[in-house]
Amino acid sequence: MKVKTSVSLSEDLVLGMDTLLKHPGLPSTRSAFLEEALRQFIADAERRARDDQDLDILNRRSRKLNREAADTLGYQTDL
Repeated sequence: MKVKTSVSLSEDLVLGMDTLLKHPGLPSTRSAFLEEALRQFIADAERRARDDQDLDILNRRSRKLNREAADTLGYQTDL
């Protein structure tokens, strides 16, 4: 379902968007262009949030993970 909304943008953004709308392979309307850009922005923000959460987990458990890695490396022998 589409919801009609109104957005105020800087003139330079509108001019840049209108220029891009002329290129093949890109959305052909402002609405489609903005929708696609916003979807990408949201996906990127969600990915960054997951990455930050993963990094936090790794940092909190780094000592244990490093000990396990050192232990595992101790079992390796030279060929």
